[in-house]
Amino acid sequence: MKRSLVFLMTALMAVSVCAQKFDQLAKTPPMGWNSWNKFHCDVSEKLIMQTADAMVSSGMKDAGYEYIVIDDCWQISRDENGEIVADKERFPHGMKYVADYVHSKGLKFGIYSSAGTVTCQRRPGGFGHEYQDARTYARYGVDYLKYDWCGSTTQDARSSYTNMRNALYAAGRPIVFSICEWGQNKPWEWAGDVGHLWRTTGDISDNWNSMINIFEQQKDLARYAGPGRWNDPDMLEVGNGGMTTEEYRTHFSLWCMLASPLMAGNDLANMTPETKLILMNKEMIAINQDTLGIQATCYRDQGNYQIWVKGLANNEKAVCLLNKSDEKKSVLVDFTLLAQIRTMTRRFRPPSGTTGAGVPAGGFGVPGAPGAAGAQRAPGGQGAPGGAPATAGATAPGGPGPMGQRGFTPLTLTDYRIRDLWEHKDLVLKETSVYVDLPPHSVKVYRFVRK
Repeated sequence: MKRSLVFLMTALMAVSVCAQKFDQLAKTPPMGWNSWNKFHCDVSEKLIMQTADAMVSSGMKDAGYEYIVIDDCWQISRDENGEIVADKERFPHGMKYVADYVHSKGLKFGIYSSAGTVTCQRRPGGFGHEYQDARTYARYGVDYLKYDWCGSTTQDARSSYTNMRNALYAAGRPIVFSICEWGQNKPWEWAGDVGHLWRTTGDISDNWNSMINIFEQQKDLARYAGPGRWNDPDMLEVGNGGMTTEEYRTHFSLWCMLASPLMAGNDLANMTPETKLILMNKEMIAINQDTLGIQATCYRDQGNYQIWVKGLANNEKAVCLLNKSDEKKSVLVDFTLLAQIRTMTRRFRPPSGTTGAGVPAGGFGVPGAPGAAGAQRAPGGQGAPGGAPATAGATAPGGPGPMGQRGFTPLTLTDYRIRDLWEHKDLVLKETSVYVDLPPHSVKVYRFVRK
């Protein structure tokens, strides 16, 4: 008996030591579709299979979307052995049948549960059944698990999610682990070793205020994101009807700049042409899927007008001008300055020969750029107050350059061509500083492409 007990303890210790997440997954932000935003509990075998068909026929699969994820309400009970039971009325052939169909389309299959005793819709949760459920999901052929926080009480979030991570690893099937505890326990500080993505806020709603407020909460989280570990501001609402086409374009652009998971949440089988153009903008998707995995940082914040910059591979960058206001803005943009922003690290560094804030001394910069003294107010647009403080994290000229190199010479505008990612054309600049019109709730996104 003692020998058996020692053997069991040794085995458990070995599992604990080896437990980890699957490291080779989600090297770029996951892309796919989730049922919740559009269909809520109205999920079924028929819907999931039709959605898989639509993901292929619409061109979404070719654009990079690959996961079909069933959210809450697929499960209905547990049997006498504690096994999770699917709703047989909605999924008459069972979950493996659905997973096999999704896989037959060249796609991947995702499922949902919660770390508590029940899910958000009061279906059975995973608490106390983690290893049992992980084996079941592996048997189904699951590739992605969204794990919610409903039904939890006094349990510790990090321990609960780590337990499920270990269970998934022990089950042996590589599964992307999506942590959904709404940012309540600062998962960005610990979840990188536990899951592949983690929700940073509460649920998104299909309206401008909800979307832009969630976006604002991502501002200080860039340093936590990277390949295999992503901040998740929740699923996309594009195409669900609560925002204008302009607002959906902004929503999609901001999620791409943030290196967020791109999980569509609309009816793929009935998309408007405008929705398709947004969700399948391959130039924007390329920004999101860039291999460096750098999340954009707010380079300049004037409240309703912001400039966000995202470093890309090959010393390229994406620059997003955001008008959050209800009025049109006309802003003066200095593309020479933008070209000089160093982005190979996760913090901005000012171009050499500038003030510590990254603006040529005494010169004009991007409207509202730190230190842009004397800038004139653009007609109907945004002026630039002088003497603004340097961007957080910037270093003085002559300090360490990208990747810790000293004496780094930044690239200039002549090293790039500038691509408008929604107009799908290169800019032809007659002057390096030009006025750009921004409708209400809109963006302009430019890619600085190395020549």
